[in-house]
Amino acid sequence: MTTEITILAWAALLLVAQFVLMAIAVNLQVGPAWTSGPRDEPRTLNGMAGRLHRAFNNMLEGLMLFTVAVVVVTLGDAATPGTALAAKIFLAARIAYIPAYASGIPLLRSIIWGAGFFATVYMIAQALI
Repeated sequence: MTTEITILAWAALLLVAQFVLMAIAVNLQVGPAWTSGPRDEPRTLNGMAGRLHRAFNNMLEGLMLFTVAVVVVTLGDAATPGTALAAKIFLAARIAYIPAYASGIPLLRSIIWGAGFFATVYMIAQALI
């Protein structure tokens, strides 16, 4: 298994961990009666619960593009030490993104997001070269 595939598996587990963190915060804010019900009445999440929910959604978006990058690199037989490093940067950035977003640090959060995004773009570009 390539490093990129291994990192993709770790990123999927990170998504699970983010979901659990978000679910705990949301349940504490709106209560399990709403979260376990049909959710017919929308609720606005704010504070920590809202930030963890948005960070989770952002991870879903980032993971889609990262998955494409891993597939392109792997199926294109384009794995290199550079793409492996980029995959590690993506995962490290996604791990760091959670507390940066949850604590509400705007500029730091954006820098961390950019590191993961550009690492992913690098992987795709390397597969095309």
